[in-house]
Amino acid sequence: MFKLYFVYILASQRNGTLYIGVTNDLMRRVWEHRQGIGSKFTKKYGVTQLVYFEEFGDIHLAIARETQLKKYKRAWKLNLIQRLVRLSPSQTGWPAFAGHDNSG
Repeated sequence: MFKLYFVYILASQRNGTLYIGVTNDLMRRVWEHRQGIGSKFTKKYGVTQLVYFEEFGDIHLAIARETQLKKYKRAWKLNLIQRLVRLSPSQTGWPAFAGHDNSG
């Protein structure tokens, strides 16, 4: 059975606090963050807006990418998000769901 895994970035607001995570159910996990469930960090800092995600068909690749993204400097992460905003802008300047497919 083929499963998908997601590496995602949440933000509190434009240029605000960022959170990077990995999950096998992106919609559920974003909902949990918005409800204040499962992450004390996102609840404390109000990090609930999905601004970026990548899709993987292998959990090991997803975890490796999450680790890689966490090591990057903040400016690089914001640049990654901003590149997608230019491709898919929303009214707030952040995309509602912007992502890449790395599953294949």
